[in-house]
Amino acid sequence: MSDHVMTLPRSGPAPRRRRGPRAATATVLYWVTGIVVAAAFAFPLVWALLTALKPRGEAAAAPPTALPSRLSMTNFSRLWEYGVGLDVYLANSLVVAAVSVVATVIAAVLLGYALAHVRFRGAGLLFALVIAVMMVPFPAMIIAVFQVLQVIGLYNSLIGLALVYATYQLPFAVFLMRNAFRAVPTAMREAAVLDGAGTVRTLWSVMLPIVRPAIITVGLFAFIAAWNEFFAALIVLTDAGKFTLPLALMNAQTGNLGTVDWGAQQAGVIVASVPVMVLFLFLQRYYVRGIAEGAVKS
Repeated sequence: MSDHVMTLPRSGPAPRRRRGPRAATATVLYWVTGIVVAAAFAFPLVWALLTALKPRGEAAAAPPTALPSRLSMTNFSRLWEYGVGLDVYLANSLVVAAVSVVATVIAAVLLGYALAHVRFRGAGLLFALVIAVMMVPFPAMIIAVFQVLQVIGLYNSLIGLALVYATYQLPFAVFLMRNAFRAVPTAMREAAVLDGAGTVRTLWSVMLPIVRPAIITVGLFAFIAAWNEFFAALIVLTDAGKFTLPLALMNAQTGNLGTVDWGAQQAGVIVASVPVMVLFLFLQRYYVRGIAEGAVKS
């Protein structure tokens, strides 16, 4: 009888490699650099929050103190003392941002799909023109925008301001959506066509679920741009009752008597930042995938 014994490979986790001092140093540098960069980005927001929570006199003290002597919500409640009130400004900003997002997404999806999968003469020239508009700074177009809004009767209108934002966001949105549609395998669209689906059914049932991260990314970009924009709102809106939140923060900055109200201004910064941060935290995984589909695969 043979006494050969078969040796079976041992199961269990693979042994860890010993990391040398060079790898450990690189890891420490990686974390230190990350912490320093994160602290640099977080410092303005933390400072604004601490200033907003100070009592009124302490918020304007010179030199400023780092921490509030006691927590106070007075600066937040005073946001209703400027103009027509914070609730009206928030509602105006939400209307402008919502209309801008819807208009940007619909136009970018339709034009991006046509440029990616519909063959027509001049498609390349049209896409080049769209990309060229991205190079034009927004202040250079404001006079033309002003005249167009006056002609169509949307000057001093929230809808008109939303369409201005959608127009300015459209080139980058079309760029992302066109590249996202081109990343979808052509065989999937051809299979839908062979099953009898028309152009609209193919776009709605096959393409849109696949490019959903790019759509969410386009909507997120459009919302952030419309929510934070100041220059166009200052030019287009003249009625104080239609002012958006950035214009309201300008009133808080100058104050009722022409002095800078630092506490109310920083409280307004916190209020304006919350919706953007919440949206980004909930949608960041779609944001990263949408950027990858729209830019890297191009």
